[in-house]
Amino acid sequence: MTGPAVPGRHDEPAVVPAHVEAGGPALHWRRGDLQLSKMSVSSQDNNAYLLTDAVSGDQLLIDAADDAPRLLELLHACHPHGRLTAVVTTHRHWDHHRALTEVVAATGADVLAGAPDAGELPTRATRRLVHQDVVDLGSHRFEVIALRGHTRGSIALAWRDPQGVTWLFTGDSLFPGGVGKTRSQEDFEQLLADVTARVFDMHPDSTLVHPGHGDSTILGTQRPQLPAWRERGW
Repeated sequence: MTGPAVPGRHDEPAVVPAHVEAGGPALHWRRGDLQLSKMSVSSQDNNAYLLTDAVSGDQLLIDAADDAPRLLELLHACHPHGRLTAVVTTHRHWDHHRALTEVVAATGADVLAGAPDAGELPTRATRRLVHQDVVDLGSHRFEVIALRGHTRGSIALAWRDPQGVTWLFTGDSLFPGGVGKTRSQEDFEQLLADVTARVFDMHPDSTLVHPGHGDSTILGTQRPQLPAWRERGW
């Protein structure tokens, strides 16, 4: 099945490191009826991810981090007759929702966030997510993974593609080289425990990790580093 032509760089079948430049073109991948797009939208190299169901035209945006005009242009480019059904904010930090109010005003999309962080967004959350919730997009199901520590309400989304590869969108909870920044030793231990039990213990090495900033990676590359992360304490 072919969808509408989409401007930007297309990386098929390569996925990592999935490098995008701030202000540069998006990357796009097609897996079955789902198109996945990655764009860097700020000077902090914030990533926004757009998921488009080619059958229904429904769209899901992960982190309306900045630059609403570019995000709205991407929505239309990926499906001219599409409909943004929801924006998922991975956590409450300001750099991940600067464009949220404008994007929601333009599209009428629902606002989804982890329950403990939802009250701190600039726009009222219409759904407060908890661990193991499911977010639907057409026939596709995204599992919510609560990863406490970077913030109390940080979440990741997991989706399994038709080839059986899991795509994880981890916000600021997991990056190439470590977990996200924490404010205390207790928060670090909580985040590392959640990432270990809910990500590394539950998903194979082939799992793709798409973080909130910078390049993407796979779990198999990061798994051997877990003892070093624990030892260094960050």
